[in-house]
Amino acid sequence: MSIVVFDPDSTEDVDFKDRMRHPAAADPAGGMWLSDTEPSFIDADALRKGRLARLRAWMREAGYGGVVLFDPYNQRYATGSRNMFGYFLRNSTRYFFIPASGPIVLFEYPQSYHVSMVLDTIDEARPSKLVWSSVSGRDDETAGPFADEIAELLKAHGGGSMKLGLDRCGHLQALALEKRGCEVRDCQGEILAVRAVKTPEEVKCLQVSMAGAEAAVYAVREAIKPGVSENDLFAIMYHEVIRQGGEFIETRLLTSGQRTNPWFNEASGRKIRPGELLALDTDTIGCYGYYSDFSRTFRCGPGKPTDYQKSLYRMAHDQVQHNISIVKPGMAFREIAEKAWKIPDRFVDQRYTSVMHGVGMHGETPFIAHAMDYETYGRDGFVVPGMVVSVESYIGEKGGREGVKLEDEILVTETGTELLSRFPYEDDFLEKQV
Repeated sequence: MSIVVFDPDSTEDVDFKDRMRHPAAADPAGGMWLSDTEPSFIDADALRKGRLARLRAWMREAGYGGVVLFDPYNQRYATGSRNMFGYFLRNSTRYFFIPASGPIVLFEYPQSYHVSMVLDTIDEARPSKLVWSSVSGRDDETAGPFADEIAELLKAHGGGSMKLGLDRCGHLQALALEKRGCEVRDCQGEILAVRAVKTPEEVKCLQVSMAGAEAAVYAVREAIKPGVSENDLFAIMYHEVIRQGGEFIETRLLTSGQRTNPWFNEASGRKIRPGELLALDTDTIGCYGYYSDFSRTFRCGPGKPTDYQKSLYRMAHDQVQHNISIVKPGMAFREIAEKAWKIPDRFVDQRYTSVMHGVGMHGETPFIAHAMDYETYGRDGFVVPGMVVSVESYIGEKGGREGVKLEDEILVTETGTELLSRFPYEDDFLEKQV
């Protein structure tokens, strides 16, 4: 078995010396960037170490000997490592073993060890036992060797605990681990709860990600004119996200005219006509993999918005502003739901799915449902300092011609909240009627 081990004290490890000559080794971001688009004021080393410390503190408290992480978001949170991110979102063939204390082992896609082994959060790399199973149908053949290796690591470094967390895994692998004495637990929800409270460096990443997304939305706003297509505008937004150092956009939520009602249609080749609304949601993975999530609605000129368009916009604006104003540290999720802005009856059917939701490396915990949906979607919990949430609104009546989508992102502080999204609202929609 080919194993790549970093031992800086060894005089025999030629591979280590070769790797230390790699230009990424001198990069303070751990080789993940090597570019001029990442902000220097973010301490990438503190970012990685702070997240890993939070994860391991939870593991020790919950009695886990180790966790196996397949989810690329969790892998990045724990170690800072990113490799072929989109590919591994659908292929669970790259995974990490992380003990509560002790060496972190990466099971990597062949020939790509160098991408992550410059990081000081990863001690060892081994070839993945599952790398071809997803395309060859060999899960039944690979589950045993996979489980053998993980169980051996857990026995050696689990501190006597055989409790093993899996954030996602095929059932054959889970069964194989149990046969080898592991006490397997689904830990995805627990990890998301750990990730819900951000470290100071994470907040900086979220702020920079937001700045990039705001620039992208401005570029869209400036390009709106009759005859431009939704896809044209989405391409402009995507281009600017990448130019600003972002990575990708999770959704294609940019629509115009009648396609703004109901919400959740995706960008198409439809060409925009004068006087129509254009609504978008950023859903952007930006700086260091951190999410930016705010929404705005614009109007294609010339002329002024109609009274109906203004009415929709003002209600959406009122909903967001009211729901931001009620958030206080220590509030129960259910209390927020009960105190949230009351949606007029004719807009209830097409309400947005949540009052607000967590933001981190993607849309995360907590998910705060509307009071009317609480028994179905609601979860109990409390808003605490360090959480970042996006406050949502969609106002559009069933059968209506258009709808308005607005959303802002806030940080929960010790004394209240801080607005992270700063893109202005449209004065033409909010001006008082004479």
